[in-house]
Amino acid sequence: MVERTSRRPAVLVSPKPAMRTPAVSIIRSAPHLPSAPTPAGVGSSVKAAADVLFAALLLVPAVPVMLACVALVRLTSRGPAVYTQSRVGRGGRVFTLYKIRSMCHECESLTGPRWSMPGDPRITAVGKVLRRLHLDELPQLVNVLKGEMSLVGPRPERPEIVKRLRQIVPGYDRRHAVKPGITGFAQVHLPPDSCVRSVKNKLAYDLFYIRRRSVRMELFVAAATALKLVGLRRLYQRKPRFPTDSEE
Repeated sequence: MVERTSRRPAVLVSPKPAMRTPAVSIIRSAPHLPSAPTPAGVGSSVKAAADVLFAALLLVPAVPVMLACVALVRLTSRGPAVYTQSRVGRGGRVFTLYKIRSMCHECESLTGPRWSMPGDPRITAVGKVLRRLHLDELPQLVNVLKGEMSLVGPRPERPEIVKRLRQIVPGYDRRHAVKPGITGFAQVHLPPDSCVRSVKNKLAYDLFYIRRRSVRMELFVAAATALKLVGLRRLYQRKPRFPTDSEE
């Protein structure tokens, strides 16, 4: 069984689908939180060193997998197999993120940056498999080695989208108090962002992770990610939960 984190957030009502769950209390209270929440129990330098060590170890088996994915992408669609994208990291600094391409080449040339939606026609046949197994994220281990990302943390968003979210989601920049991660507490519980309400729900989880960050929390997210990849999410996931004002 997967070890659960202590002090689980309080439950809010969760109508279907789950991404419509309101996270009003935590979002409204966000402006009153410290501007840079202090992680509990995990020293930044220790976490950074552990990230580099484990990223280097993971790269050993990941390299042949990435090469196979790159070959499949090149053989089945036009354009480069590995592409770069600007993302917002810790402190609002922009960095270059690496991914294996899972969509058609230059698919946003006409629409501009936008979220992927269920049944997105831009995703290639091979890309669907890569996304389902999250193999397209493997090159981000290089970002971890460069110190731009962590193995666990809030997922980084694109500057163009962050600019809009800062204006309509109170406290959104609080998630930039720590390095972004390849996986995260929000990612193992909630589906990908698709609307502003889903962003607010994700933000609630991100802020909870930042305030409760510990070795136990990091291990939980890592184990939950592994279970999610093999389709055993039910072993750790519960109904969507969010911190209440009393926990701030």
